[in-house]
Amino acid sequence: MSLKRIVVIVLSLALAGGAVFATLHSLNSRAAEATYKTPEESDPYVRFGMEAYDKIRENYWASTTEEQVADHFQLSLQKALNSPVVPLLATRNRVGTAEMLKTAIDAATSTAAKKQMVVDTLIIALYNLQPVGHGQLLSAVQETELRQGVSNIHPEKNLYQDLGLAAGASAEDVNKAAEEKQKVLAAEAKTSSEARKELEQVSYAKEVLANPNTKDLYDAGGIEPTVKSKAVGKTLYVSISSISPTTFIEFGRTILSATTTPGLSSMIIDLRGNLGGSLDFAAAFVGLFIGENQYAYDLYHQGEYKPQRTTAPKFAELGRYKEIAILTDGASQSTAEVTTAAMKRLGLAHSVGETTRGWGTVENTFPIETVIDPSERYSMLLVHSLTLRDDNQPVESNGVVPDVSIKDPNWKSELSTYFRSTDLIAAVKSVF
Repeated sequence: MSLKRIVVIVLSLALAGGAVFATLHSLNSRAAEATYKTPEESDPYVRFGMEAYDKIRENYWASTTEEQVADHFQLSLQKALNSPVVPLLATRNRVGTAEMLKTAIDAATSTAAKKQMVVDTLIIALYNLQPVGHGQLLSAVQETELRQGVSNIHPEKNLYQDLGLAAGASAEDVNKAAEEKQKVLAAEAKTSSEARKELEQVSYAKEVLANPNTKDLYDAGGIEPTVKSKAVGKTLYVSISSISPTTFIEFGRTILSATTTPGLSSMIIDLRGNLGGSLDFAAAFVGLFIGENQYAYDLYHQGEYKPQRTTAPKFAELGRYKEIAILTDGASQSTAEVTTAAMKRLGLAHSVGETTRGWGTVENTFPIETVIDPSERYSMLLVHSLTLRDDNQPVESNGVVPDVSIKDPNWKSELSTYFRSTDLIAAVKSVF
């Protein structure tokens, strides 16, 4: 996929207008024209859609013309109405789009039908923006759930409850409760899959809540840990399961804790299965190795490459790790891919494993200010930028290719091409 080719938007944003505003005598027409970009936008349903239209043109990663967005609004509206012929788009621009939406909304038989038409149109339009499936129309509840997921917060889980304890119980109480439950469940787990599952939950709760470094993060915000580590010979193995707002802190604590382990000289950063998270992490993480305000990676937005700079100062404790291997697989995605590509591009690490998933987009949420339902607010999840891998090609659909692919039958012998440390090579082999 070439970045210099404008991707045709398959259904951009949608919208429709219906509910009629109360008017003020002869001032109605001039007031509408003075207040809104088109007279049709005096209707809140039309205004809802046209607000989305404008935000797509301003914020979507690919440059778009009025004709492209108008055409895809029409396609989205036709799909929402399940009709291939109506409504008609008189002119392929913003004005024509507003008129088309107004015509469709006026034909709706109820307020509920008008709302459903607009919402369905936007859902279809956003979903079909390239890359397909990345854009969404979010309710307030859905946006909260999305943000909790990115932050690795799971309200449906309660680790203290898994141990039969009240929130904030001491580490001593955690260990005691966990040991009691583990004794009971260990016998049952031999014959019961449910008992085995509960035993795993109890063991995990103990692991999180008995460790002061992870317990304080969980107590403060319900955020579960994302970083685990262990020494493998002279290599520090660090697994980062996902990227949350605390991952940067967790990694720093891990490196500080390792200062008491003598002889460590290399590191493995395991990003296999990492679904990513906030992109801010990548610029901060790279900064730990090269210092603040240094080039980290590029983003691509509407025809321009946008250099991103590091945001964290150099972490002196990382100086002992002379060689770094990053492990990836087909489930590594998003920020995990950007981080891998940046570390490779800057010569800070080599990667081993499988080509990553290729989820190379930066999505932002953009609130829709127009209210079409007093009990609900909406926002758009929109692809704002594309991420680039170390060869400056898009991560999207391509993934980040490892220096050493474990799909190659001779991959073990290839490790010495990239790594000098026999200890690190042995550690990588043992992990796989």
